[in-house]
Amino acid sequence: MINLNSKHSELTRIEKIAYGAGDFSINIAYASMMLLITYFYTDIFGLDPIDLGLMFVIIRSIDAMLTPFMGRLTDIYTSQWGRYRHYFLFLSIPFGLSIVLTFTTPDLTYSSKLLYAYCSYGFFSLMFTAVTIPYISILSVMTDCRKARLSASGYRLFMAKIAAFSVVLLVPVITSIEYWHGDIKIGYQAIMACMAVIAVIGLLLCFSKVKERVHYPDNNLSLLQQIKIIVKNKLILLLSASCIISTMGFMIRGALAIYFAKYYLNLGSTGQSLFLATNVIASILAMIASTYITKRFSKIGLFYKSQLLAGVVSLLLFFVVTPDGIVLAFFMFFVLSFVVDLHAPVFWASIADAVDYGEATTGHRLTGFSYCLISMSQKIAIGLSGALVGWSLTAFGYDANNELKNPETAQGILVLFAVVPALFHICVGLIMKKYKYVKQTSTGITQSYRGNTKLEKI
Repeated sequence: MINLNSKHSELTRIEKIAYGAGDFSINIAYASMMLLITYFYTDIFGLDPIDLGLMFVIIRSIDAMLTPFMGRLTDIYTSQWGRYRHYFLFLSIPFGLSIVLTFTTPDLTYSSKLLYAYCSYGFFSLMFTAVTIPYISILSVMTDCRKARLSASGYRLFMAKIAAFSVVLLVPVITSIEYWHGDIKIGYQAIMACMAVIAVIGLLLCFSKVKERVHYPDNNLSLLQQIKIIVKNKLILLLSASCIISTMGFMIRGALAIYFAKYYLNLGSTGQSLFLATNVIASILAMIASTYITKRFSKIGLFYKSQLLAGVVSLLLFFVVTPDGIVLAFFMFFVLSFVVDLHAPVFWASIADAVDYGEATTGHRLTGFSYCLISMSQKIAIGLSGALVGWSLTAFGYDANNELKNPETAQGILVLFAVVPALFHICVGLIMKKYKYVKQTSTGITQSYRGNTKLEKI
């Protein structure tokens, strides 16, 4: 490792804000993808849920396979601006354009619209990968000071939640106002175009103010060599498994939230917006609470216990919330979202621990490839969850053109929103309990490698 600046450990507040602006931009896209895209494609764009499910699987599978190549590119190429920053400069406008195109509904035949959806969503997924891989990696070269990294991560997570809050609060309300004369398709295109402009500005700010101070030698291992090494890392494999399952639960509930609010609770656009905002507010508070709890108690213990508890709360929501119990529904959704997101800061910190474990057990430090594996896991989960939602909606008799949903459809939406994610949460809890056991039994290895330094509570 080579330090390019004698003050490599220092990060200014402006730089931390600029770093957070990058995640603000990314989360405009991510929140839209998580909370709005399924509803947009079925109720606004007009895709059949079966076609939508197949599209999610195909596009996200291709995207997942391309992810390692993007990670490999960042490992072997360095520009005049550094290893990562130039991607924010050159891809900011294509990234913003992909958001606009995805939320544009062309006046075409169904088959042509389906083809357009494949192309625009595929372009969106490609741009999302091309921007996020450099972004999640750049913190490692901004500073080698762990305290400074944690501080910058705090700015990042806060601004990411603000982006999500903006999307869920503004989009459902603004798209339903009279200004669009009843054409909600134009409303979606306009508001997402505004969001895209903000995303472009955020990425350019990140490029202009963030500095790369630390240089790591290029990774000369081939992709096949890295794969052979990474499969020996038990911790990263367990994290990848938990990532797939937890993301599926998270995405299924996120995608169904607006359906649940609209068709089960019978809320209007303002109520739908507030219901989605409840999730984001609880998530922000969970981040704060997680930081406090992990200072005093086991991090991985919090991870797996919170997921087991989330499974119980989600099942309880299924049994106690009725269509006329709106206040209770908001309260249960808030509690569930809070408990579910307690693990988020721990998860990302655990990846670094898994990288240390891999270096100690294999002799190779595969930081970039480890993060790529987690990113691949997320994308596989997004594709599978999208397919499960689309095909399940069809099985429950969902028809976007029929405003009067039958009781079976409403009950099916409730099952997808509460029961299915609950099962995923419980599985994640069991996986992370296994993670804790593996980490405990390997403490001697990692401690020896780190020079007998005091390990954090696990």
